[in-house]
Amino acid sequence: MSRTLPSARQAAAVLVAEVTEQGRTLDDALADTRSFNALQGRDRAFARAIASATLRRLGGIDVILSRYLQQPLPSGAGLARAMLRTGAAQLLVLGLPAHAVVSETVGLAQSARSAAPFARLMNAVLRKVATDGVTHFATLPPGADLPDWLFTRWRAHYGGDSARAIATSLRNEAPLDITVKKDAAVWADKLGGSVFEGDTVRLNEAVDVTQAPGFSEGAWWVQDAAAAAPVRLLGDVCGLSVLDLCAAPGGKTMQLAAAGAEVTAVDISQERLERVRENLARTGLTAEIICADARTYAPGRTYDVVVLDAPCSATGTLRRHPDVAWLRRPADIASLAALQATLLDRAIDLTTPRGKLLYVVCSLEAEEGAAIVDAALATRPYEVEGTEFVLRTTPADRAEEGGMDGFYARVIRRI
Repeated sequence: MSRTLPSARQAAAVLVAEVTEQGRTLDDALADTRSFNALQGRDRAFARAIASATLRRLGGIDVILSRYLQQPLPSGAGLARAMLRTGAAQLLVLGLPAHAVVSETVGLAQSARSAAPFARLMNAVLRKVATDGVTHFATLPPGADLPDWLFTRWRAHYGGDSARAIATSLRNEAPLDITVKKDAAVWADKLGGSVFEGDTVRLNEAVDVTQAPGFSEGAWWVQDAAAAAPVRLLGDVCGLSVLDLCAAPGGKTMQLAAAGAEVTAVDISQERLERVRENLARTGLTAEIICADARTYAPGRTYDVVVLDAPCSATGTLRRHPDVAWLRRPADIASLAALQATLLDRAIDLTTPRGKLLYVVCSLEAEEGAAIVDAALATRPYEVEGTEFVLRTTPADRAEEGGMDGFYARVIRRI
């Protein structure tokens, strides 16, 4: 690229290329992509907005681009492909002025060695997108934005209407939710939001959370409404010993500690546990932090309550992490389900007789949710039983209020 300071559009294209060509998560790319981190203020926010919009509507964007490309760009043209996609996203999703989008995108291509051979093609294609593509884009069905294999799964499991409602909700940015330690109504008023449910406050406008009232004092933490709901299924945990497996980044650990539980938080990643420590320190909450593999964790004791927020495909979080749709593959579901079954089996062993176990995944896939718990109940019928406490949320739930992430949660009891 050019040796001059990067533009927001340039940084956005690089971010998208990192995800779609290199298979990196958008969060990782945001953390260490040089062209993005060289930006400040509005430019930084603009680059992130372009990259997010591109990934959120990538399937539909590619459908429109294919109308004007005689053949796909070659595999070695990753940066050029990302420039074309981000340029189209600015026209189709963000509705930015065509002249500025086309001229700067072509200019960026001309200044990059790998993209320069495609600059004229970009100019022609983006001009057609600006004049003709917008109308066609508006008529695309919701599922067009998603990988075919994923939307097909949702249709099979949820039915066509529900699958389309979920896909429609994923077209919108997720609102910012926080969990407060107490006085939800008071904090909703201070932050200009509203009480969504329980201790969850939904903010009406995006804010810099680190500068918002109550952040430095540790009065609240960022946590989607659906992510906060599973812990409530446990009822009163005050004074109980609770093991939080796969605990990072710590939202449920803080919920449990704020409710008076004696929490042990276990995670395999030392780096992610640092975030848990930081969050606990800021909020003034306490928990024992242990870096260990939950599959083999052997503390020599059992716990009144075990919470297993298992690693999963995270397809329920696409509103916040649109890159997940393009990083996952069908085979991932089966491998993750096998891991979840192993973790749940271990979690049962760590639960005190007559104690509760909360199984949670932020996935919309049936194999990672009810199927895992049902299999455990069938395999160990004399040790565990199901309870009536089951939660399933999708991004289409309460859509008129901004929706929520997709979660499956169920409480089972050691008998």
